[in-house]
Amino acid sequence: MSNLIKPRNYKALLDKCETEQGIKLIKDFFQQNLATELRLRRVTAPLFVMQGLGINDDLNGVERPVTFPIKDLGDAKAEVVHSLAKWKRLTLAEYAIEPGFGVYTDMNAIRADEELDNLHSLYVDQWDWEAVITREERTVEHLKDVVRRIYAAILRTEYLTCETYKDIKPFLPRQIHFIHSEELLQMYPDLTPKEREDAICKQYGAVFIIGIGAKLSDGKKHDGRAPDYDDWSTVAENGLAGLNGDILIWYPVLERSFELSSMGIRVDKESLLRQLKIEGKEDREQLYFHRQLLADKLPLSIGGGIGQSRLCMVMLHKGHIGEIQASIWPDDMRRECDAIGMSLI
Repeated sequence: MSNLIKPRNYKALLDKCETEQGIKLIKDFFQQNLATELRLRRVTAPLFVMQGLGINDDLNGVERPVTFPIKDLGDAKAEVVHSLAKWKRLTLAEYAIEPGFGVYTDMNAIRADEELDNLHSLYVDQWDWEAVITREERTVEHLKDVVRRIYAAILRTEYLTCETYKDIKPFLPRQIHFIHSEELLQMYPDLTPKEREDAICKQYGAVFIIGIGAKLSDGKKHDGRAPDYDDWSTVAENGLAGLNGDILIWYPVLERSFELSSMGIRVDKESLLRQLKIEGKEDREQLYFHRQLLADKLPLSIGGGIGQSRLCMVMLHKGHIGEIQASIWPDDMRRECDAIGMSLI
């Protein structure tokens, strides 16, 4: 399999029963820490939403959502969510959440167009979270403060895991390093975005890359981001655009960078209109979510998603996400994984 990374001298540190116990330990502990750190209350989330409302996450704009007709609604179409980036903001308004507080939920998605490998599955599970902020908090400094709080919860989870399972040793650095995607391009002009991520993560161990979605000085994006949830076009005091980013770590098991979270300060009216125009998506202004935002019916917010299976994979030092979650994998990938001791569920 061209997409499969085969870790050198791989040995699973926990058997399947211990792994299942570890997954529960990590999920229970981390979500409680996240909720306490960011002052979030749990809410129940949908698995699917109605098509045509603009609520589903469009990711990079090319991924096809899984759709199905609803018999009792005259075969109106519903879509399995890609994520809950926009649904959460509607929920903040519905629950009248005050600034400084927010919500989190278990997000389960199907992404049928994923290229399957050690980190990417058809099934995506995240802690999706969203918090209300003030106009004054729409800054890079506030974004960094929230990132540090999330990373602190990750470190506490690593400590608990290592205390529980003595064969698992900690490897995450105490601090997370911040860098803008444009600065990263200037550091490594001859590397691809993925190679830049590998290089910076290997150097610092844990990195938050700011500014995902806007074109850089070479005319290319570091990575794609939909135009209607993260604010990636607002220019900060340092002259660099972007109020969003990704949390990545250097993962020694696979010897590569590893994304744990995508997050950011969300668009306000001005940045929504600007980004829709940049992407040629002005027609979305007529969709339900976008009309609510443009009519000042949604609060300013910050939010993101943190991969549940990915976090468990890192904490338990697994080589493939299929050792953590049940999904569908190509037969030859399963055989190659079994041959080196990576037993997929």
